[in-house]
Amino acid sequence: MRLAVVGPTYPFRGGIAQYSTMLVYHLRAAGHTTFFYSFTRQYPTWLFPGRSDRDPSRTALRVDCEYLLDPMNPLTWWRLVRRVRADQPDLLLLQWWVPYWTPSLTVISSLLKRPPATKIAMICHNVLPHDGGGVIDRRLAMTVLRRADALIVHSDPDRYRARALLPQARIVKAFLPTYEPVSKEAKAAMTAALRDQWQMPDQRRILLFFGFVRPYKGLEYLIQALAQVRHQLDVHLLVVGEIWGSQAYYERYAAEFGVADAITFINRYVPNEELPAIFSAADVVVLPYISATQSAVVQLAFGFGKPVITTNVGGLPEVVKDGMTGLIVPPQDATALAQAIVRYFQDDLATCLAARVQAEAAERAESWPRLVRIITDLARELNEK
Repeated sequence: MRLAVVGPTYPFRGGIAQYSTMLVYHLRAAGHTTFFYSFTRQYPTWLFPGRSDRDPSRTALRVDCEYLLDPMNPLTWWRLVRRVRADQPDLLLLQWWVPYWTPSLTVISSLLKRPPATKIAMICHNVLPHDGGGVIDRRLAMTVLRRADALIVHSDPDRYRARALLPQARIVKAFLPTYEPVSKEAKAAMTAALRDQWQMPDQRRILLFFGFVRPYKGLEYLIQALAQVRHQLDVHLLVVGEIWGSQAYYERYAAEFGVADAITFINRYVPNEELPAIFSAADVVVLPYISATQSAVVQLAFGFGKPVITTNVGGLPEVVKDGMTGLIVPPQDATALAQAIVRYFQDDLATCLAARVQAEAAERAESWPRLVRIITDLARELNEK
């Protein structure tokens, strides 16, 4: 089967770049002729809230691709359309996650729907943005998504949102595949442990908050919970990820709750080489999200064999099995979060939960081939119509 994918990949960083790369890798491994078109640029510097959208990893996942698309340059949209026309895929996979992509994806998909029409499926990482979801966001999402022949989502909440926006759409749900390939690549390139460099205490239990720090991820509630946990346990919080905002704000927030000395901030994007040291140092990964669809951080944690304490939002409870691979608490409830952390250590759940995470490794390894089958079945269905 001939398949085409549009999305970021190395040298761009982040979960969706890794997702695109692994998707193409597994499509090709399954024997499909797969064309991969990536970006010459993702965001203009003035618009991107982080320091850089480039991946500093020396061992980043890579696959062959053509760098064709600049969302700020309409001439490249037409160049991509001509390339897709020439390659004649049975299905083109576009990816959607923020309204920024509306102009380029709308034009590209509209041109490709002209006869002879190309079948298009849009992979929706977020049907609506984490920090949005208002009328404008919904209209922009509808503008793009209605041009697809089918939508692929990775959680029930996104399936519900997509159905509410487009009642007649063909919607297929597939669980977010594992990010264990990133874990394995990082383990293979593991350098010296960085614990001493970070000046982390050796004897304390370590809680890990990992990933970009944005308001919807609820770090404030974890800081509040930490203050309660410290009355019962000697724990230390490691916050690893670029802060999209002010680190000083979180430091002052921690000082208000008397836990400033119990938190280490690593305020930067972490390359793959450092992931093993980070996750091996952690006793548990804590993700106190206020809202979510799904989280690649969960899959990354599982890839390192770490249980996850998280909140009952979005698709997280579909992935983290309460009492089996982690613990689930209500969102925006610092007391419930603190109780879960204390229970995790005092009831000695670490060993049994980690064992279950390891036991499900084979099932997670099958998640990419399962997604490939979903995509190819969808391509056959659409082309039979």
